[in-house]
Amino acid sequence: MNRISIIGILLGLTAVFGGNLLEGGKIGSVVQGSAALIVFGGTLGATFLSFSIKDLKLAARTVKDVFYVSGLLPEMNFIIADIVTLAGKARRDGLLALDNEAGKINYLFFRRAVRLVVDGLDPKLLQGALEQEIRTFEEERYRAVKVFEAAGGFAPTIGIIGAVLGLIHVMENLSDPTMLGSGIAIAFVATIYGVASANLIFLPIAKKLANNVEHEIFIREMIIDGVLGIQSGQNPFYLREQLSSFLFREK
Repeated sequence: MNRISIIGILLGLTAVFGGNLLEGGKIGSVVQGSAALIVFGGTLGATFLSFSIKDLKLAARTVKDVFYVSGLLPEMNFIIADIVTLAGKARRDGLLALDNEAGKINYLFFRRAVRLVVDGLDPKLLQGALEQEIRTFEEERYRAVKVFEAAGGFAPTIGIIGAVLGLIHVMENLSDPTMLGSGIAIAFVATIYGVASANLIFLPIAKKLANNVEHEIFIREMIIDGVLGIQSGQNPFYLREQLSSFLFREK
C-alpha cells in the first residue's frame, strides 16, 4: 500500500474538518446529502459525457495505482543489476544465450526488449519499436489522467451551481424563517464540496497518476539504453556506470 497517498488524503480531509471544529462548527453542518448529490452527481455526469466508456474504465483501473504500489514495476537498481548480468552472459555465450533468461523477467517491457535482442532485430528498428511502445503507453495512461483532471475542473463549477440552487431555495422561502437555514447550508456546503473534492481528491489523483507514468517511462528509457548496450556487446562494467546515471537523474 502506498502510505504517503493515504496519509495525504487523510491529512487534507482532516485539516478541513478539523479546522471547522476548531472554529466552533459541527460535523453535521458540513454533511448535506442534497449538496453531495448535486456536486458529485453533477461532476460524475459531466465526466461521463466528456469521455468514452473505454477511458472511464481505464481511469477506474488505474486509480488503484495511487494507493497501492504495483509489484510489477521493479526498482531501478534491480533492473540495472539484471541488465549487467545479461550483458555479461551475452559477451560470454552470445545473444542467443539470453533466450532462457528472458523468460525469467517479470516486467513485460523488459522481457519483450530482451526477446527482440535475441531475435536479432536491427538496433535502429529495436530502438524505434521500443520507443513507439513507450509513446503508446504514455498516450493510453494520460487518458486516465485527463479523466481526473476533467473531474477536478467540473467539481468547483458544479459546486457553484449547487450554491445558486440553494440561494434560489432561500429566496423562495423568505416568508418562512425555518427554511432559510437549510437553504443557506446547501448553498455554502455545495461550494465546499466542489472546491474540496477538486483540490483534495480529483486533481491530486491526476497528478499522482501523471507522476507514476513519468516514472515508468523513465524506467523504460533506461531499459532501452541497457538492451542496446547488451546488443552492441558493451562491457558490463561500463554499462553499469552508464545506467547508474539514471539513478541520479531520478533523484
